[in-house]
Amino acid sequence: MIVGIDIGGTNARALLIDPTSAQILDRRQVSSSGTGPQLVSTLAQIVETFDENSSQPVDAVGLAVAGLAHRSGVVRYSPNLSDLLEFPIGPDLEELVGRPVVLGNDATAGALAEHRLGAGRGCDNFGFVTLGTGIGTGFVLDGRLVKGASGFAGESGHMVVALDGPVHVTGMQGPWEYFGSGNALGRMGQEAAAVGGFPAGVALAGSVDAITGNHVSDALADENADAVRIFDEFCRLVAVGVSNLVMIMDLEQIVVGGGLVRIGEPLSSGIQNHLGQLIVGSGHRPQVEVVLAQLGADAGALGAGLMAVDLL
Repeated sequence: MIVGIDIGGTNARALLIDPTSAQILDRRQVSSSGTGPQLVSTLAQIVETFDENSSQPVDAVGLAVAGLAHRSGVVRYSPNLSDLLEFPIGPDLEELVGRPVVLGNDATAGALAEHRLGAGRGCDNFGFVTLGTGIGTGFVLDGRLVKGASGFAGESGHMVVALDGPVHVTGMQGPWEYFGSGNALGRMGQEAAAVGGFPAGVALAGSVDAITGNHVSDALADENADAVRIFDEFCRLVAVGVSNLVMIMDLEQIVVGGGLVRIGEPLSSGIQNHLGQLIVGSGHRPQVEVVLAQLGADAGALGAGLMAVDLL
């Protein structure tokens, strides 16, 4: 058996996975708070619980985390887990549980899962783009998962798309994440409402400052004209970053995941509608398909488990 664990800023989602069928046999969710050693202890307890309750032993463990997950198993940097800065979570867990442990970025893990089990099946060149609080990306090129020299490939949310743009929380000026994330959608709703352009959002949220991306998507579901306009511009800004990825890597498909997937088809079609206008020579290229991810919140943990399968 294999254990895959997606470590988020608040919780860690753990799955017990059959390495042959990739079927999920058991699941747990625990808090990811605390120091590095405390988290390792928590994860070790999960592994042992799975092992005790399974008919077959746990052979390997995969971990996924947002940020710079080094091939050595060290979390170099994570925006959501400050206690893991330069922390050797992989080696420490491996020593505690006595089984091989592999560490990867959460979006990279999600890309592997969607490639083998989800929306990317049968596609050898695609990008997995997660739209949530921020933007994460992972890539499969020529049928192989892209990890990069250190394992840091896929930090595309920090790609600069506006040199004179606003300063992001990271201190970078004009990154894609500022314009195309779930936080960006909420900010766009606030900006429109502040000048009287989104009264439905104020009605839903109670005030301009309380508007989030959820309120924009709720108004969009009600076919509110202001929400439709805001969301169309948001999709264009997402497509700006996607077009760069397509032109750099010659992708044939974009799989969109993350929290904003709940919006459904309007998200994929909205990005698709703008993409062709942003790709140079689009009339001479095959159309790039934009589809919704299929694995939901399990993608990161499933992908971590699949990385662990490759250790065997």
